[in-house]
Amino acid sequence: MRTPCLALAALMLAACSGPAAPVPDAVAAAPVTVITGGTIYTGNPDQPTVEAVVFGADGRILATVPPGSADWSEDEVNLIDLEGAVMFPGFTDSHIHLRGVGEREMTLNLEGTGSIAELVTRLETEISGKPPGSVVFGRGWIETGWPEGRMPDAADLDALGADHKIILVRADGHAMVVNSATLAAAGITVDTTDPEGGRIERDTHGAPDGLLIDNAMALVAPLVSAPDADGLKTALETGAKVYAARGWTGGHNMSVAPEEVPLMAELDAQGRLPIRLYNALDADGFDIGAGRQMETDTITNRAVKIYMDGALGSRGALLIAPYSDRPDTSGLALMEPDDLTAIMARADAAGVQLAIHAIGDLANRRILEAVEEGGYDAAHRWRIEHAQVFATEDLMRAANAGLIASMQPSHAIGDLFFAPARLGMDRLAGAYAWKTLLDNGTVIAGGSDAPVEVGSPQIEFYAAVARKSLKGESGEGWHPEQALSRQQALTLFTSAPAFASFQEDDLGTIEPGKRADFTVFDRDLMTVPEAEILAAKPLMTFVGGDIVWRAAD
Repeated sequence: MRTPCLALAALMLAACSGPAAPVPDAVAAAPVTVITGGTIYTGNPDQPTVEAVVFGADGRILATVPPGSADWSEDEVNLIDLEGAVMFPGFTDSHIHLRGVGEREMTLNLEGTGSIAELVTRLETEISGKPPGSVVFGRGWIETGWPEGRMPDAADLDALGADHKIILVRADGHAMVVNSATLAAAGITVDTTDPEGGRIERDTHGAPDGLLIDNAMALVAPLVSAPDADGLKTALETGAKVYAARGWTGGHNMSVAPEEVPLMAELDAQGRLPIRLYNALDADGFDIGAGRQMETDTITNRAVKIYMDGALGSRGALLIAPYSDRPDTSGLALMEPDDLTAIMARADAAGVQLAIHAIGDLANRRILEAVEEGGYDAAHRWRIEHAQVFATEDLMRAANAGLIASMQPSHAIGDLFFAPARLGMDRLAGAYAWKTLLDNGTVIAGGSDAPVEVGSPQIEFYAAVARKSLKGESGEGWHPEQALSRQQALTLFTSAPAFASFQEDDLGTIEPGKRADFTVFDRDLMTVPEAEILAAKPLMTFVGGDIVWRAAD
C-alpha cells in the first residue's frame, strides 16, 4: 500500500484521470470506498484493467483509476486492500433454480453417486430410522459412467423393501426413478397411458419400470408434501447464501412459482437475500412479470419461462431425427408450435421477456420459425435457455433472429460423455456451439443450471475455455474449436448476463455510474493455466458496494 496523503479532492481528481468520467462535486464530498492492491479487470475493452475502483455510499462506482495513476491514504477513504487478489465485475449465473439450490442442501443430495450399487447403499442409510410409509426424496443422480451402463429402475430400489415410497430425481430434473411402492401409491399400472409431454418407461411386458420422464413425473407429485411458506423461505435464503459464498453476485432465477415472489421480497426486506435476482416466472406468473410486481432494488420480475422440450440425458430433448441410441423416440414436445405462437403474441403485447427452454434441434428450430413468422426483433431480447443442439444450418438463423443463447458450459463437458451415443457424431457439429454462435453475432449469457450442475463459477469458466472434462479429458465429438478465449468467457458471466436482463446500464462492467458488484478470487482466471482455474477460491463478494460474503481468515 502506498502511503503519501492526498486531499480528498485531489484523490478524486486522480481517480478520474484517463478515460474515467468526472465526479460531480456533490458526490465527491460523500464518503467513498477505494478498492486497490490487486489486479482489477473491468470488462471494458477500452480500459481492461485499473489500479483502483472508487465507489460511494450509494453503492455506485464513482471512478476507476488506470494503472500507476494514484496513491491512497486510509486517513481519507475507506480503503480495502486486495492484498494481491484479483477482482472482476460481479459474476452472474444466467440460469439457476434458486429454490432448487437451497433444497439440494436440505434433502438427500445424490451428486457424485458412482453406481446403482452406491445409490442403493446411500438410500439404505437415508431410510434407516424413517417410519414405515414415509416418502424418501432425493435428487442429483446421473448414470453417466456408471459400471451398470444404465439408469436405475424400480427393481433396484425394491431391494430395500416396500415400507417406504422412494422418489429420486435425476440431476437434470427431467426424469426420476421411483420404487414399486410409489408406483402403486400413485396408481401407475400397465394400463396407465403416457401423459402429454411425458413418458412412462416400461419393461418388455409393458409394465412401468419405475422411470418417469418429464410430465410423467407429475403423476407422483401428490405423494410429496409441498413446502409451506417457511420452508420455501428457508430454501431461497439457503440457496442465495450458497451462491454468495461461491462468488456469484446475482442469478437469473428460472421457473419461479408465483408464491415464491412475495417471499423473496420479504426476505430481501429483512436482508436475507444477499445476491441480485432476475426472476423468470413460470407461466402461472405471467401477470407478475407483465406488471413488474413486487420488485425491489435487487429483485427484478419481468421474464417468463416456458418449455419446448425435455433434456438430452433422459431422451426428452426434441430432435428432428430419432435418437441414435433409441430409434423408437425423437424426444418429447412440451409445447406445440401453435401454443408457442400464442404466448409470443401475448408476451409481445405485455412487454414480457420470454426465456424458452429448448435443448433439441427440433425444439430450437420451432422457436426460430415462430420468431421469424411473427416478425419479432432483437429488441425483445427473448432467450433460448440451453440452446444445446442446433441443426448446423440453423446456427446463423439464431443470430439473425436476435435471440439470446442462455447456455451452460458445464453441460457440454458433462453431456459429451453420452451425447455422441444420443446424437451420433454428425449432429454434434451443431451441439454446444459456443464459438460459432458468438462468431455469428449471437449474445451468449453464461450460467450453470444449478442444481442440475454444481453452480460453480470456476467450473463454468473452465468449461468455457478448456472444453474438457474436469479431469482434463477430451475426445471425439468434443469439438475443441468451440472453446472460448478467456475474455469471451469473462463476458459470458458479466456483461452478457447484464444485457440479457436489460441491466447493462447498471451491471456487467466496472465503470463509473454502474453498481459496485464485484467478485474477488485468489488467483487470476485470465492468466493461470486452465487446469488451475478449478482451484481458484472466492475471497469476497460485493453487491451494491456491500461485502455480502467474505472468506474466513
